[in-house]
Amino acid sequence: MKVAALQLDIAWESPAENYERVLPWIRTAVAAGARLLVLPEMYACGFSMQAEAVAEPENGPSTTFLVEQARAHDLWIGGSVPVQPEGAPQPFNTFVLAGPRGELHRYRKIHPFTFADEHLHYGAGDRHVTVDVEGVRCTLFVCYDLRFADEMWTTARDTDCYLFVANWPEKRRHHWMALLLARAIENQAYVVGVNRVGEGGGIAYSGDSRIVDPWGEFLATAAGKETLLLAEVDPAVVSDARTRFPVLQDRR
Repeated sequence: MKVAALQLDIAWESPAENYERVLPWIRTAVAAGARLLVLPEMYACGFSMQAEAVAEPENGPSTTFLVEQARAHDLWIGGSVPVQPEGAPQPFNTFVLAGPRGELHRYRKIHPFTFADEHLHYGAGDRHVTVDVEGVRCTLFVCYDLRFADEMWTTARDTDCYLFVANWPEKRRHHWMALLLARAIENQAYVVGVNRVGEGGGIAYSGDSRIVDPWGEFLATAAGKETLLLAEVDPAVVSDARTRFPVLQDRR
């Protein structure tokens, strides 16, 4: 399956503007043969702690946009959205993945970023979500989750490809790059890490998005500009890596 990762310069707290920014990239990804397009964390508003201003209902406009584009382009598409479920005391930073036949999956970020007070504005999720995307088992995570290896270890045996959507600041860019590589190597799985670029809320973002294979080889990388990454992911490569070098069976 061909995966596309959009390293987007997100307009701050401006969903309508971001939908317009994403549309031509969707067409580019489809033309390139992508079956899955991954957008950054909070793709429609940036990493805003103004939850009362940016949070949307479960089927709000940013989720609806993904659903409509998935159907219109016969494509899987996902990114995170600040979602306020009915009756919940707080919204959740939610990875929304929409499929071409109306499929809709939601993963709530398990680890809010307390360093930026995310935990004061958004709730913490409590379950993993793995989705079969055209034969590739994709497990969904959001940004700060990347630092907690036990989450990936728990899901490794049922995962071919980890999807990490992020707004990871430039000042800690080396952590982002090192951890993406580590998660691929230690779990013998593909890793798709999609970060934003530009500036939002006074914070600079350097991108550094990448797609890594189960052996730790880079299939696609990006620097500090808005761009689209493309790479093939194949569950047979995952199976082969785990058979030839059986690390997971020794995990305790």
